[in-house]
Amino acid sequence: MKRWRTKADVSREQLASAANYSPDTIESMERGVRRPTPRVLDVADELCGAEGMLSAAKAFLDRERYSPRAQDFMEREKEATSIWWYDVSLVPGLLQTKAYARSLIDNRIPPLDEETVEERVSGRMERQAILTERKPPVGLSFVLYEAVLRAPQVDAEQLRHLLEAGRLRNVVLQVLPFERAFSDALMGPMVLLETRDHERFAFTEGPFASELSADPGVVSRVTERLSMIRTQALGPDESARFIERMVDSRE
Repeated sequence: MKRWRTKADVSREQLASAANYSPDTIESMERGVRRPTPRVLDVADELCGAEGMLSAAKAFLDRERYSPRAQDFMEREKEATSIWWYDVSLVPGLLQTKAYARSLIDNRIPPLDEETVEERVSGRMERQAILTERKPPVGLSFVLYEAVLRAPQVDAEQLRHLLEAGRLRNVVLQVLPFERAFSDALMGPMVLLETRDHERFAFTEGPFASELSADPGVVSRVTERLSMIRTQALGPDESARFIERMVDSRE
């Protein structure tokens, strides 16, 4: 925006007056400290004769709703016809309440600004449409290690939310108790997705890096581990009773 303004010999004060902003605000936008507003871009485009090139930037003003390392996974999730999901420490995003999601997103180090927090919470809630709104329904299988349910962020509301999700006809929810855990079940979360084109992807996530892979060897290993975890976990009905007992103990 500054380059176009300078090229057109338009002063910062002229742009500020035309867009009904202060010159200081325009300066902060040009320095990248503050995001330009759609109105500023349209006004600048007209004043500077940019022929739509500045106005076209409005499409890029929305904040990204997902962290950079998760964006490829989110795209595949939109295409999925079936998802197997195992988590060892957190409730999967598709099963989180808004309060739980906010508690996670709003406590990052370094912290995120409030606008980014709101966008990411909203994005996470919108993802949950996959549970009930896809046609044909997406087959969803979740296994949660018991430690997920014992975390302090998991309140009675979140536990009841898990029970409600587990009653959906396209959702299977299981719990892996502490006493049934084995070494491979403690290595971190794993997700297996299959798309309508029968492509299969494995997603693994660590504290600082994530990997989405279509490599047959990786997919095979993740499938084998998820299958073993599912056989060791409590069945869906027993898992529901397990969670119900936790709800009762917290009320």
